[in-house]
Amino acid sequence: MSLASRTRLAAVLTALTVGAAGVTTWAYGYGTTSEPAAPGEAPRPSVTQGTVLQVVAHPDDDLFFMNPDLSRSISTGIKVTTVYLTAGEADGHNEAHGAHLQDPVVPADHAAYAEARQNGIRAAYAQMTTGDRTSAWQRRSIPTAGGGSAEVDVLVARPEVNLVWMQLREAGSISGDNPNSLRGLWDGRVPALGAQVSSRTPVKPGFSYNKDQVVEALAGIFAMYRPTTIRTQDPTPGRTRIGGNFVDHQDHIYGARFVQAAAERYAKSTDRPHFSVQNYMSYPNTALPPALDPQAAAEKLGYLKTYAWTDHQNWCGSPAGCGDRKTATRPTGAGWNRTIRYSRGDASSWMTEGTSDRLWAFAVLDGRMAHWTRSGPKAPWQGPEFLAGTGMDTGATAVRLPDGRVGVFGTRTTLGATPKAYKRELVYCVQAAPDGAFGPWLSLGTPETDDVTGTSAISAPAVALDGTGRMTVYVRDSRRTLRASTQSAPDGAFGAWASLGGSGLQGDPVTATDKAGRRHVYAATAQSVLAWVQHAPDAPFGAPVPTRLPATTGPLSARAQGDGVALYFRRPGTGTVATSLATADGPVPKFSPLTEVGGQGGYGSVGVAGDLLAGRAGTGTAGVSDADGGPSWYESQMYYTGAPAALAPQDGPPVGAVLGLDAGLHVTTPPRGASKLRSSHPPTAPWYPAVPPPEDVPEREPESPASPAERP
Repeated sequence: MSLASRTRLAAVLTALTVGAAGVTTWAYGYGTTSEPAAPGEAPRPSVTQGTVLQVVAHPDDDLFFMNPDLSRSISTGIKVTTVYLTAGEADGHNEAHGAHLQDPVVPADHAAYAEARQNGIRAAYAQMTTGDRTSAWQRRSIPTAGGGSAEVDVLVARPEVNLVWMQLREAGSISGDNPNSLRGLWDGRVPALGAQVSSRTPVKPGFSYNKDQVVEALAGIFAMYRPTTIRTQDPTPGRTRIGGNFVDHQDHIYGARFVQAAAERYAKSTDRPHFSVQNYMSYPNTALPPALDPQAAAEKLGYLKTYAWTDHQNWCGSPAGCGDRKTATRPTGAGWNRTIRYSRGDASSWMTEGTSDRLWAFAVLDGRMAHWTRSGPKAPWQGPEFLAGTGMDTGATAVRLPDGRVGVFGTRTTLGATPKAYKRELVYCVQAAPDGAFGPWLSLGTPETDDVTGTSAISAPAVALDGTGRMTVYVRDSRRTLRASTQSAPDGAFGAWASLGGSGLQGDPVTATDKAGRRHVYAATAQSVLAWVQHAPDAPFGAPVPTRLPATTGPLSARAQGDGVALYFRRPGTGTVATSLATADGPVPKFSPLTEVGGQGGYGSVGVAGDLLAGRAGTGTAGVSDADGGPSWYESQMYYTGAPAALAPQDGPPVGAVLGLDAGLHVTTPPRGASKLRSSHPPTAPWYPAVPPPEDVPEREPESPASPAERP
């Protein structure tokens, strides 16, 4: 790209990405900021900060699978951008599936249908942002670092809301073999994938991308918007047991892999903020209980109806149509308006205590495992610092060894130079000495010995220690059963993956040990929860035991309590948190009647420690409640990503932690006095940045999506 071209592009991008008046973007991953606290004052409470960027395969994947996270992010006023990889042109008919077969004279018009979907998306975003679906957009064509062009739409009333259309061809089939697709390009079956530009787009047709150019184009868009949170779909959702078909759309899967590759490339740049990645479940939501409360589901459906153009009024004046009439026949999808789920990063066990009073919190930033630490209740948090190695997937599991050392477990993806080199594996590393440096990452491999297609749907690991200090790792495999690997001795090698049975497992398994030393492992199914409980300390597990607990929305949390282990989970259709105490007096555990805790609404995991329950309140913000039965969420002003964690140190109050949309750690402790939590009108919860952002960091202009070689 010539210097003149770069100058023109920089001017375009500056116009496109400058936010609303009064909004300052800081270089260290913090978005809109408040005045820093004066010396000696307590830090100011956390508010939602950062920059969010979604990348989806098709227009509507964001509305179906990322809401209400999407609409709530927009409501905060932070910069929110969505990138659409394909044009979503389908069969070129803007009508119910197969309707054109009744009138075969109607010709297909792929460009027009792609435009109709764009019109519907713009309307839905305008409604989410301003309440007016007709709110105006500024549309421009920009060059991409991959050598093609993309359309960038900026909402005039709220210029921090952007849409980016890459307009590549879609596969046109969930699992069908179409080489001219993202899947075919990733696997090397076609040298390049062409564009399907929409009608009336400012982008000129006639360009295509090879595999590396798609990666470079996306990495350039990341450099342009500098996200602190990247949202994408699931690159490894697995296959069906019978037939071996994908359980998700191939464009979702391979689009997410291109995002992985682009994020890995973008992470190598140095002039950027830290960022986290959140993966979302798509089609597999169909078979699972609804996760949203009625109010959130209705709001989500309203935006989908706007996109689907259900009133069929030609408010946009386009011959192509003002929305997606295919969706209009079923705007709820397959119940997708009632749910939202993360496919990774839903485990709440990422914080632990090492030596006395020293806390450790772990999260994946920039594809590397980061950690923050605090040496005592009154000591400041330090971090993030990074362990060696890249390719880490979202999510972490932290454990304390008997001598006070800390170990951290996760999964790692290797992209590889060839399609067959793509793989996932479980990895861990342990401190060499208490409070010391961490050793190298060690591989546990994977229970997926026949995963030749790289669609491993393994869960995050759950980890337990026996009386001698040996660690056992539990993981859900792609066949939805439970597997385990145990050390031969403390600090010894892990053995082969044993099968513990079960069927239809969902989400991540959880484990806890009761005061008698008996280990409990639990995993949710679509209908209930399965249990593996030792009849005596270190005894082998038998077959999984049905708990007869009701269906959950998926994520479980477990903690030792009294004579047993307390389970916490969300109730389908309400989002209320329920708890039941499991006791193991015999071969079959007994469960106490369910108790409702927290308030109505919310979704995702909860973190539990002492009397502190941390999770999403009904509004979606980070909240706390009384783990012993408080009636209300004690809410904050901050949205976060992934799962909360909670920990009760040996000396000091319980601590809750979340990873904010700014890629920073935010913490809280429960208010003094349980009566405050049980108040019918609780005040705002005091969440604070664990490490406040640096002061006096100058504002910088957004980077243009030039290639790395062209960047100064």
